[in-house]
Amino acid sequence: MSKHKYKINPHSLEYERVSLDTRALVKRGISYLLGASVFAALVLFIAYSIFSSPKELMLERENQQYALQIELMNKRVDMLTKIVEDIEDRDDNIYRTIFEAEPIPSEVRKAGVGGSDRYESLKGYENSNTIIATAQKIDALSRELVIQSKSFDDVYKMAKNKAKMLASIPAIQPISNKDLKRIASGFGYRIHPIYKTLRMHEGIDFTAPIGTPIYATGDGVVERLKGRMSGYGKVLMINHGYGYESLYAHMSKIIVKPGEKVKRGQVIGYVGNTGRSTGPHLHYEIRKEGRPVNPVHFFFQDLTPAEYEKVIEISSRPNQSMS
Repeated sequence: MSKHKYKINPHSLEYERVSLDTRALVKRGISYLLGASVFAALVLFIAYSIFSSPKELMLERENQQYALQIELMNKRVDMLTKIVEDIEDRDDNIYRTIFEAEPIPSEVRKAGVGGSDRYESLKGYENSNTIIATAQKIDALSRELVIQSKSFDDVYKMAKNKAKMLASIPAIQPISNKDLKRIASGFGYRIHPIYKTLRMHEGIDFTAPIGTPIYATGDGVVERLKGRMSGYGKVLMINHGYGYESLYAHMSKIIVKPGEKVKRGQVIGYVGNTGRSTGPHLHYEIRKEGRPVNPVHFFFQDLTPAEYEKVIEISSRPNQSMS
C-alpha cells in the first residue's frame, strides 16, 4: 500500500499528491497520540477491572489465609465450649450435689458481656462478621471459665468443710470391740436394771473391764457440763459441731479437760462402774441437735458391712440395760 495520499483535481481531472503542511502533521500526530492514550487507558481499566494486580493477588492470598485461620479458631472455640459445658454439667449435677449446694443458674453462666460498642473497632472489614462472631464466642467462653473457676473455689471450700465434718461426726465404736461381744444393751426401750420397769435407753452399753481405754468417736471439743447428770457417775461429753454430741458415762477416770480439742481415736478416759451402774461398762450416747439418736447407725468407720449388720442385730435384741 502506498504511503502517500492522493486526491482528484476537479478542474484537471487528474490525481494530485496530497502534501501536508507542518500544522496538519502536528494535528495528526496529536490525534494519534490521544487515540493511543485513550486506547491504552481503556485497556488498563479493563485489565484492572477484570484481573488483579500482583499486590492485590498477594493481599487476597493473605485474606484467604486469615479467613482460614479464623475458621480453624472458630472450630477450636466450639470444641472448648463443649468441654466447658461438660465441666459445668458435672459441676452442677455431681460436684455441687455431693456437697448439697445449689447448681449455678444457666442465666448466670450464659450472661452476656456488656458494652454496645465493644466490637466497634472490628467493623468495616471484609471478614468483620466472622471476626466479631469469633470475638463474641471467646468473650462468652472467658466469662464462663471465670464463673466455673469461682465455682471450683466454692467446691474446694465445701470439700474442706465436708472433710472436717466427716472427721467430726462420731463414726467409730468408743471402745475396742473387734469380736463384737461387748455390746450388752442397745438403743430403745429396755428394762431398767434397778427399777425393773420399761424405760427408754438413750444409748448403747458396752461391757468391759475397769480401766479399758475409751476413745473419742469423732473430732470435737470437750464440753463443760452445765449441771449434774444423775446416775451417770463420771461422765464426759464432746461437742463435735454440726449439731452432734457424744456422751460417755460411768467412767473410772477422765483424762481430758473441758475446752480441750480431741481427735477421733484419742483416748479420753477409762471404763468404770461409777454412778447408777450394775457392773463395769460404758454407757455411750450420740445426740443430734440435742436429741438422742441410735449410735449403732454411726459405727460405719471401723466395721465391715458384715460386721455392721451383726452389730445392728446384737443391739436390737430385747434385754436389760446396765444403767
